[in-house]
Amino acid sequence: MRFGTKAVMASIATAAALALSACGGGSSSGGSSSGGAVNGAGKTLDVLVNVNTAYPEQQKQWMADITTKFKQQTGADLKFETFTSANDELTRIQTSVVSGQGPDVYSLGTTFTPTAYATKAFVTLTDDDWKKIGGKDRFNQNALGISGPDKDHLAGIPFVSRPFVMAYNKDLLKAAGIDAPATTWDGLAEQAKKLTDPSKGQYGMAIAYKDNFDPWKYIWAMSVQAGNNLVDGKTAKLNDPAVKKAYQTYFGWLTNDKVVNPASVGWSNSQALADFAAGKAGYFLMTSSGSIPTLDKSPIAGKWDYALMPTAAPGDSSPKAGATPAASILSGDNLVVANYSKNQDLAFAYINLVTSKDEQLNYQKIFGDLPANADALASLQNAPHMAALTDAAKKSYATPFTGAWGDIQLALLNVTVQSIPDLSNGNVPDSSLSQRIQDAQNKSQQSLDRAK
Repeated sequence: MRFGTKAVMASIATAAALALSACGGGSSSGGSSSGGAVNGAGKTLDVLVNVNTAYPEQQKQWMADITTKFKQQTGADLKFETFTSANDELTRIQTSVVSGQGPDVYSLGTTFTPTAYATKAFVTLTDDDWKKIGGKDRFNQNALGISGPDKDHLAGIPFVSRPFVMAYNKDLLKAAGIDAPATTWDGLAEQAKKLTDPSKGQYGMAIAYKDNFDPWKYIWAMSVQAGNNLVDGKTAKLNDPAVKKAYQTYFGWLTNDKVVNPASVGWSNSQALADFAAGKAGYFLMTSSGSIPTLDKSPIAGKWDYALMPTAAPGDSSPKAGATPAASILSGDNLVVANYSKNQDLAFAYINLVTSKDEQLNYQKIFGDLPANADALASLQNAPHMAALTDAAKKSYATPFTGAWGDIQLALLNVTVQSIPDLSNGNVPDSSLSQRIQDAQNKSQQSLDRAK
């Protein structure tokens, strides 16, 4: 693998800044190139995945089971590596791109696919590559919406779909006289006030302010709903008033409205889920079908359901004309194959296995994530709680497809990270918030300027 001078000199702060020369993809391990059996005897395929903090033991067992099945099919071993945060995810991409070595297959959040694609360090899929994994038609076509810059240049292979919704406690809403979940952010805050009773340890919302992945998604949603898309061509728009309003709303649930447990300042998503599952919150926001296994075994089993998150921006009573009525980001996990891999046929054999209908349904049963396999997804259409999830999937929108998005996403997240001490003290000063947003704007613009 050869790097241009610009790539060597570019900041490691963003993988998209790397101007890589073509790295020479193509199959280099033994085996058929048209979907036949692959002989991987004596070889090991390295796969990078996200740590599942909600189901850690189940993930270990799934890894062991898939390793056994892969060995039976190919004769090769599997080695799983893990990352634990969005920062870790980006660092792993950067390190492998620079060194030209590392995992053969990466399981990436969909919003990191543009950053991975921009490095040119991952395989842009050919028709032959798609044949090895059952063809494009194997997959839910909506899930391909953030696999590449256009339909003819795709690198991300959909693994699971994860449209975001909010869970609600039907009994608590009924007791508070609430007929249906709110469809606006302002309405949701008002409902949350009715649901809050600190004397009972009960709050309107379960929010994970210290989660490594989720906080920026609220800001993105509220911003695009207000008509600000955060990126306009090569211009970052994080310093738009809509972004500040979004942070004020998000932080205000804790500091002003008092509808969130103060302990949530230190919560991850799994801790917020546990709080909701214990019946201590009316709503659990920014969740996905991955919460089903926990909730169906919880004290509120049979007493909860999903609803769309609000699609009207803070301050609005209905979706704004001309704005994006996003119920969710286009979310899930994509699988990408490294150009430097000497085991590309094995990589596609692994992807063919884990995206098969049976394995996708097995994964959904264990972890709750919706299948990206079209047949597997269709078989679940009448399952409990699918109505809101299906609706959210239809009303999901992709984040900007730019190599700078990984940095922009982290800049948005970092505003919350830096505000945690203030949240713990019950107030985020306006001047501090403005400065943090401006810092995020500056970093995002720098990344856009570097991105190709």
